Amino acid sequence: MFMLIIWLQGIWLPLHGYSFSRTPLWAGIAMLPLTAGFLIAGPIAGILSDRFGARPFAVGGMIGTAVAFILMELLPVDFPYPVFAILLFGMGLTMASFGSPNRAGVMNSLPAEYRGVGAGMSTTFVNSAQVLSIGIFFSLIIVGLSSSLPQSLYHGLIAHGVPSASAHRVASLPPVSTLFAALLGYNPVKELLGPGALAHLTHAQQVTLTGRSFFPSLIAAPFKSGLHAAFDFAIVASLLAAVTSWTRSGRSPATTPLFGITPSLEPANGKFATAQELGKEPAKEPTPAGAGVSSEGMGG
Repeated sequence: MFMLIIWLQGIWLPLHGYSFSRTPLWAGIAMLPLTAGFLIAGPIAGILSDRFGARPFAVGGMIGTAVAFILMELLPVDFPYPVFAILLFGMGLTMASFGSPNRAGVMNSLPAEYRGVGAGMSTTFVNSAQVLSIGIFFSLIIVGLSSSLPQSLYHGLIAHGVPSASAHRVASLPPVSTLFAALLGYNPVKELLGPGALAHLTHAQQVTLTGRSFFPSLIAAPFKSGLHAAFDFAIVASLLAAVTSWTRSGRSPATTPLFGITPSLEPANGKFATAQELGKEPAKEPTPAGAGVSSEGMGG
């Protein structure tokens, strides 16, 4: 979801009148439909998967997530927020529909004595993947930006009176500098150009360059290219997860008997099998003294 935060903070919120210092707060508020989807679907998917099995919910959740990313890719850069909120909510529902059943499937595939280790490994992989995904998606966005962002920055700054040397310096900065300028809550043009370059411009030019619409409009087209690359990767990853969930065995492993009692040997009357019922020789009661001696053996 890191790329959606960049989309909101760097482009959409400034275009809709939010100051750069307020975009971090409102980007988090705008992402609340995603959280609502998680909160609603998570417990429900867990309950239903316990009854009907984890496979249909895990597979369906990942397919739904891939569809949500496809629909996100079709949105314009300056999208209507109600449509974006509905897609976020649907994405939260589908991701949560995958999460709970998938964790249940992982735990059920392990013997009882190894489920603590399995839970720890699963959590480790999830946390590691979240950190790794930020680097992957951010790199994909940077690759998309680097192809056209320098030219867009240079020509946009030149058109508003910025000296060629200053415009060339800003355009030559790594694309990551431009993105972080929008993410840190500061006016990106002020940070990139600096007060010295702005001082040589007219007041009208300064107002235009440091306004809320100039920078988002300037990076919108290059950012869309990088965003599509990130969404394409997310779609492929979601479909691979769906295929993996489908091919996963639904059988439970053999369990270790609790306290040495084997449940499979439980008879129909509801009582656990005793040692005698398991084929051992029945216990013999002690024979009373003199019992079992024939009459012929008594007294001659």
